[in-house]
Formats: sequence, structure tokens, C-alpha cells
Amino acid sequence: MTATATENSTGVNYLNVQYGIRSWLLTTDHKRIALLYLASITFFFLIGGISAVLIRIHLIEPQGALLQPATYNKMFSMHGIVMIFFFLIPSIPATMGNFLIPMMVGARDLAFPRINLLSWYIYVVAGLFTVYALIAGGVDTGWTFYTPLSTTYANGQVMAAALGVFIAGFSSILTGLNFIVTIHKMRAPGLTWSRLPLFVWAMYATSVIQVLGTPVVAVAIVLVGLERMFQVGVFDPALGGDPILFQHLFWFYSHPAVYIMILPSMGVVSELVTCFSKKRIFGYHFIAYSSLAIAAISFLVWGHHMYVSGQSVYASLVFSALSFAVAIPSAIKVFNWTATLYKGSVSYDSPMIYALGFIGLFTMGGLTGMFLASLATDIHLHDTYFVIAHFHYIMVGGALMGYLGGLHFWWPKITGRLYPDAWARFAALVIFIGFNLTFFPQFVVGYLGMPRRYAVYPEEFQVLNIMSSAGASILGVGYVIPLIYLIWSMRYGPAAGPNPWGATGLEWQTPSPPPTENFEQLPVVTEDAYEYGSKEAHVV
Repeated sequence: MTATATENSTGVNYLNVQYGIRSWLLTTDHKRIALLYLASITFFFLIGGISAVLIRIHLIEPQGALLQPATYNKMFSMHGIVMIFFFLIPSIPATMGNFLIPMMVGARDLAFPRINLLSWYIYVVAGLFTVYALIAGGVDTGWTFYTPLSTTYANGQVMAAALGVFIAGFSSILTGLNFIVTIHKMRAPGLTWSRLPLFVWAMYATSVIQVLGTPVVAVAIVLVGLERMFQVGVFDPALGGDPILFQHLFWFYSHPAVYIMILPSMGVVSELVTCFSKKRIFGYHFIAYSSLAIAAISFLVWGHHMYVSGQSVYASLVFSALSFAVAIPSAIKVFNWTATLYKGSVSYDSPMIYALGFIGLFTMGGLTGMFLASLATDIHLHDTYFVIAHFHYIMVGGALMGYLGGLHFWWPKITGRLYPDAWARFAALVIFIGFNLTFFPQFVVGYLGMPRRYAVYPEEFQVLNIMSSAGASILGVGYVIPLIYLIWSMRYGPAAGPNPWGATGLEWQTPSPPPTENFEQLPVVTEDAYEYGSKEAHVV
């Protein structure tokens, strides 16, 4: 489906076509907006990462080594709010999705460029409310804002943080709408649905979840605010409300939100596995349709978070069966990636190392999720560190590994420069080791009964907690290393050329960095996706 890659003879690209802060803050170029998002989410990742480090330092000692219990509550609450709503959810869609989708479908920009810029401004405003909440006293509700704690009893800046999450939802919805319209209406001639890159399929499924699910959590947050400020009886039993209603509203969005975080990484890994195996991906249609299946089923499984809330055992049985069902399309992807690797000409460049790490860690997270989908084991494991470990194997081991893999894969396209691959592979290895040392002990302490969200714990769990804290320090170093060499490469890295990986796909048929309009002339696609080893297609 690809054309012959070309060099940029003029030297003018989206990075240098205009200079000055104004040219960036008022840009409607999807590529520049992607970099604005990249800088913004990196800032919030640092905030969330620092809070995680403080949490792990505190838990070195059974009675706590650093924080007062009230401060500890605020620290893990801020860690969750920032990492989920301001890093993981927008990470790949707002950066790589923004940068790549128009080029992958052969378009010059997204369907609504001004709305795209607006979505970034909305995200920044939302982030400012959250930063204010952090500076002005913090939040002690956890990232879930559970009632009646959030509506009646919580201290701190609950409304500022909740307002930040509410506003961020509009950014998510606008981004999803932009992607859906672009994919439907702006594909290049010949780029049928069965020829779309799997990253685009994953982003399409993600966008559907964003558009359909985000309004529900927005309404739930508005109701929390109304009850907290005006004592409206929605969730307070004393006023005729039901606190369990909030859990239904919250998890109806927040479990699909897990797939907003992980589906884009699955799309990235599909691109990496086929590129670095130099094979057409095995079971293209199964992988594509499994993304849509995950999006659809994700709206039907929220009740597995509520087995101990008093809901009907018959409802719990249905939710349990559906939770097992949503694992099937995820497993299809893993099996098809593995089949693609089989007898492939595999090269272990750093993006591929991240992809392999994703497959292993995501599989571990998915399998442990089956323990939590089962009623019998979830009763024992609910609200223990087993849940923390499972969630982080999916989100950090999965979503973040996919994000870093995609960033390393498309970095030459974004900047036109290569980074030192030896350092990149070393960083991937450090992250993999540090991650497992951090979170695998938490499976053990959770199974043994250590509850989450407590500032203290029994002394018999200290050794495993020290291991976890030591792993967190290694993991932190692993995340700092790419930040250093990627910034270094922007000035000192060797020129990448249009297509350093020999990848297929329309995004690799533009110069690196791309011109503002992406393509000198709109491409016509004549081959299926991932035709490695076949004759090159032509752009006419």
C-alpha cells in the first residue's frame, strides 16, 4: 500500500515553516498540536511519577517512613487522578494519534483542525485546575471520587480536582470525534477499511469509547458537585439518594476507559511486530475486528468492580461471564502477534524490545484479571494490592510500554533524527526489570491480604514492600534515560531519512520531518496493508 519514500529537497517542514511561540500556540497543524500534547502529558507524567516515588518511599517501613496518613491519602489520590486522566487516557491518542492518523489515511490534516487545537487548550485548562487542587491542599478521595466520601466527608480540594477531570472529558470527546470523522471521510483513494493500518483501527475503536463513555462520567461528576455544594439528594441516603448509583455511573465509563488506555498501545504493537518481523501480520481482520469487539464488550462489564457492593449475585454472575468474554478479543491479538513473529525475520531494535515487553506484561496483567473477574477469588482479592499489581501490569506494563515503543518507532518521523539505539535498548531492559521488581511482589502481598490505600501495614510484609520500593527506583531511572537521549537526539542525532525501519504505511512515504501539508500530492493506495517483500505501490 506504500509509495516510494522521498527526501525533502527544500528543507522546509512542519517544525521550521514558522518560528515563535505564537506560531505554536495558534497552530492548526495536527503535527504541532501533537507535540504540544507531548510536552503537556510529559509534565503530568512527571507529577504522577514523583507522587508514586513518594508513596513507595513511605512504604519502606511498616509504620510509614515519610508521610502522615492524611497526606498519604492525598498523595495516592493525586497519583491516580493525574496518571489516569492526564497521562494514560490522552497519551497515545493525543500525541501519536494526532500526529499519525492524517498521514496514515493519506490526508493533509484532521477533519476539524481548529477543534483539534481547542481540545489541547481544554486539556491545559483542565490540568491547571488539577494542579491548583494539588497546590491548594490536595484531594483525599482516591481517583474514583467515591460517594459519600467525596460529597460529604472529604477534606481538601475535591471540587477543583473533579472540575479538572470534568473539563478534560471535553478534550477527550472532541479528539475522538475528530478521529472518527477523519477516518470515515478523508481516507485516500483505494484505502478501504480492509487496508487501514491496525493502529488506525485501534484508534477508531478508542474514539468510539471516548465519545460514548465520557459523557457518563461527566454527568456523574456534575452530580457529585451539586450534592457537595447544594445537598441535592442523588447519592446521600439521608436525602433519599443511593451511593451505589455513583459506582454504576463511574464504572460504566471507567472500565471502558481502561481500553481507552490500552487499545492504542495494542495498535502500536501491531505496527511494531509486523515491521520488525518483516512479515504481513497474521490474521489482519481478526486483529482489526477484535478492537471493535473490545470496545463493544467494554461497556458491559462494569459490574465486576462491584461484587462486594451488595449487587445481586445473579447480576454478578452475568458480569463475571462478560468479563471473561472481553478477554477473548485481547487473547486473539496476543496469539496473532505471536504467530506473526513465528519464522519472521525478527530484528531487535528498541521499538521491538518495547513491543515484546508489552506482550509479556500485558499477558500477565490479563491473566491475573481473570482472578478478579471470578466471584469467588475477587471476594478475597478485592481492594488488596493484588488489584494494584494487576492494574499496573495492564496500564504501566501495557499502555506505557506501548506508548514508549510507539514513541521510539515514530521518533525519526517526528524529528527527522535518530536516537542512540543501544541506550534505548538498555532503557527498555531497565524499565522491564524495574517494573517487575516493583509490581510482582504486590501480587504476593495482595494474595496474603495486604489492603491497598493504607499508610501502614503489618511487619511481615516489609521485605516484599522494600523489594517493591527498590523496583520503583529502578523504574524511575528507566523512565529518565529515554527523556535524556530523546531530547539529546533532537539536536545531535544523525539524520534519520524518510524511512529508517523499512516500514510500510503512508506515513513513511513523506519526508522526515514531514512538510506541513504531509503529502505533495494525495496518494492512491493500490495494495493491502503490510505487504512486506512485495513490489512497491505507486502514488499517482
